[in-house]
Amino acid sequence: MLKALLARLNQGHRTAVGIPEALPDRTLGRPRFQPARCAEGCSECARVCPTAAIEPGKTLDLGRCLFCGECARACPHGAVRFTRSPGMAVRRRSDLVLAGPELQLAEALDEQALRLFGRSLRLRQVSAAGCNACEADVNVLGTLTFDLARFGIDFVASPRHADGLLVTGPVSQNMREALLKTWQAVPAPRLVVAVGACAIAGGPYFDHEQTCGGTDGLLPVDLYVPGCPPNPWTILDGLLRILGRVEGPGAG
Repeated sequence: MLKALLARLNQGHRTAVGIPEALPDRTLGRPRFQPARCAEGCSECARVCPTAAIEPGKTLDLGRCLFCGECARACPHGAVRFTRSPGMAVRRRSDLVLAGPELQLAEALDEQALRLFGRSLRLRQVSAAGCNACEADVNVLGTLTFDLARFGIDFVASPRHADGLLVTGPVSQNMREALLKTWQAVPAPRLVVAVGACAIAGGPYFDHEQTCGGTDGLLPVDLYVPGCPPNPWTILDGLLRILGRVEGPGAG
């Protein structure tokens, strides 16, 4: 016991204070898309994109992006580059379709919703045929570094005890009914958070007949968190933004 106490004393606090401005060097954060740099007829970025997320010279669909970084490596004009900023979550699907370098980050819920959920938000996590990458990063939020519960946010075992759902995975046809029944079991008013490229747009399975292509074809989504998988800081940043705990544009 004494050794454990001495070890904790030497370690100091391990819980992070605030959202970091930058992710680790090897982590790809929020992309900056500058279509004005695209040369006429060039489609190198679109050619290497595995999910058809790029329309050359026009848009980059962050909801489909797998953050593989191939587009940035292939682009000869620097039209696509990835920053280390964790802030990427948005309220509307259309906000993830970038036509320029700026991204409209998630705003807080309306006043009535903030009164209900602002101090205590309970979510039921549903893996709708996920690969366990997004699920793992969601689980990490409960560890000492992130300590999600200190913000009044927690996960519950039953949808009947939840304020909403946090969905991961592309929503396979086999999981469609289960997701809908779980949603119906959550008492109204309720929220839906779509975490990861699969839950937003089907990810690498976007054109597969055995998936529903994401969550918002079935449920009304209140927060989209892009990534494959999203960094835990990106998920936390999005949750705190809709609760009015984080404001501003975020680090670029």
